[in-house]
Amino acid sequence: MTIRVVVADDQVLVRAGFRLLVDSAPDLEVVGEAADGAQAVELARRERPDVVLMDIRMPVMDGLEATRQLTADEVLAGVRILMLTTFDLDEYVYQALRAGASGFLLKDTLPADLLAAIRVVAAGDALLAPGITRRLIAEFARRPEATRVAPAALVALTDREREVLALVAQGLSNSEIAQRLVVSPATSKTYVSRLLAKLGARDRAQLVAIAYETGLVAPGAG
Repeated sequence: MTIRVVVADDQVLVRAGFRLLVDSAPDLEVVGEAADGAQAVELARRERPDVVLMDIRMPVMDGLEATRQLTADEVLAGVRILMLTTFDLDEYVYQALRAGASGFLLKDTLPADLLAAIRVVAAGDALLAPGITRRLIAEFARRPEATRVAPAALVALTDREREVLALVAQGLSNSEIAQRLVVSPATSKTYVSRLLAKLGARDRAQLVAIAYETGLVAPGAG
């Protein structure tokens, strides 16, 4: 099954580079390019891609607003958004994840890693690599306490589910969580699925954000 990709970036050469790279993989295909966020939204609604590679800074409509519009559209629930940024700690990275993006990558990411990230996001796993998690944690550390949501959001969770959520926030994969808790990988996956449903999160990226917002895990912990 071919993974369909839309590339959104305001620089022509950058879009051309990503198209060339993505199309070089036998299981990936670029189905359209957008030069700004508004075009990205229109293109995604028309093409229904599996993944949108979304630059954060673009004219007309930035990638953050485009992400909000796409993730708010129930018809596009299956579309995953992978944010692209030039800077390690882009001020919009955190906002993009809370808006519904499945993760983010630096534009200088190795080609093989970019292709792997597209596949992971398309599969709905949205695994956050430890390095990405560290950057997200750093962003939380910089944010004022007032921005955090109430711990009441965790009331519906069991003690074990809270434990799993804390491990997800540390960047552990399902298999690593299974090893830590001495359960099967299938059980670990089930716990994560329940967390997504109970907390109304699209993927693991948002689970990490929720874990820090509620104070379940503190920056620097783990």
